[in-house]
Amino acid sequence: MTPSARLAATIDLLAAIEAAPRRPADAVANSFFRDRRYIGGGDRRDVSDRVWFVLRHWRRLDWWLQRGEGSPTPRLLAAAAAILEGRPVEGLQRAYSGGRYAPDTLEPAELRVLRALEGHTIEHPDMPDAVRHEVPDWLLPLLAGRFGPELEAELGAMTGQAPLDMRVNLLKGTRDEAAAALAEAGIETEPMPLSPWGLRARGRQNVTATAAFRNGLVEIQDEGSQLVVAALQAAPEMRVVDYCAGAGGKTLAIAMSMENRGHIVACDVSEPRLDGAVRRLRRAGVHNVERHLLVAGDKWAKRRAASFDRVLVDAPCTGTGTWRRNPDARLRLRPRDLEELALKQAAILQDASRLLRPGGRLVYATCSMLPQENEVQASGFLAANPQFRQVDALDGHPVISLTPRLHGTDGFFAAAFTTGA
Repeated sequence: MTPSARLAATIDLLAAIEAAPRRPADAVANSFFRDRRYIGGGDRRDVSDRVWFVLRHWRRLDWWLQRGEGSPTPRLLAAAAAILEGRPVEGLQRAYSGGRYAPDTLEPAELRVLRALEGHTIEHPDMPDAVRHEVPDWLLPLLAGRFGPELEAELGAMTGQAPLDMRVNLLKGTRDEAAAALAEAGIETEPMPLSPWGLRARGRQNVTATAAFRNGLVEIQDEGSQLVVAALQAAPEMRVVDYCAGAGGKTLAIAMSMENRGHIVACDVSEPRLDGAVRRLRRAGVHNVERHLLVAGDKWAKRRAASFDRVLVDAPCTGTGTWRRNPDARLRLRPRDLEELALKQAAILQDASRLLRPGGRLVYATCSMLPQENEVQASGFLAANPQFRQVDALDGHPVISLTPRLHGTDGFFAAAFTTGA
């Protein structure tokens, strides 16, 4: 593709994301490129990098455009990002040529807005703190309460690009064998500092095209997510329920830790998500998982009360800990989302806790960094259920509390509970 064609594709993808405000940007991008298979791998990476730069800097770009009396259209967002990175307007005018596969020429009003940006960087001292940190206005006080004097550094880390984390599937081979297989495919990795199963690669890499991925030797999974599975302490021959399994990322890791022995039930309220786990389970060589769709009025949980050794509740949440990977999510988040999720989390944790046998282990986890979804939920559960007590989540730590700045992982929280003496 020519530079102008890449720019046009960037604008088209931004427009597609804007047209689907409640759909995750990565899902929109997957559909976008699937419908345009003529876009090669290098061009796809270039377009994705440009789009994700805009998503990571959306509030600041919007602030600059409004300052120049412009509106955040996909055309102006793409152009403003280029100018604030140092590209001159004249060069952009050539790219917006109106020729074949190129964006339409810039209108006089667009040019006026863009010329006002020349000579500036994306930062400006007049920006409000919420804009500068790329968070919703209403959320900044909650994050300030969580991080205190470390707010600036923590939010700065959340606007960066996440590394590519992988979990080695020990059912298929060792971490050294996986690293060697990836190196043969041109992907250099290093062992993760916290997860014994993890490998980390820098930058964007096409892992899914490698034999290591296709054969189930590695699975893409953030290190924090791997540590949540470690906190469950599942072992061979146990009965385990992954109560909010989704497409089975943690289910796969649980099966590995159980050496494919015992019984896992992967539950979810979404049949498409559960169906999405089938191929992943097969690729990983996992055969001890039963899938169960949770529906209203279902007697399944009642019949299986107090029958599982381990229960994992990876609760639906705001996803504030994943903003490096999903920067568009911060643009969609509303106060009512947090309110509704907090009620849902408490209800799910209560329902799932009934499945745990006496002396078993219950783990509640989120990929949020908000106390309202984490510590508040844990303390509320204990207050409502005096038969439970909290135990160390992992290696002497009362809870797992991870942030991108401190640990290089996504933001994760996990607390563990048990019953009995």
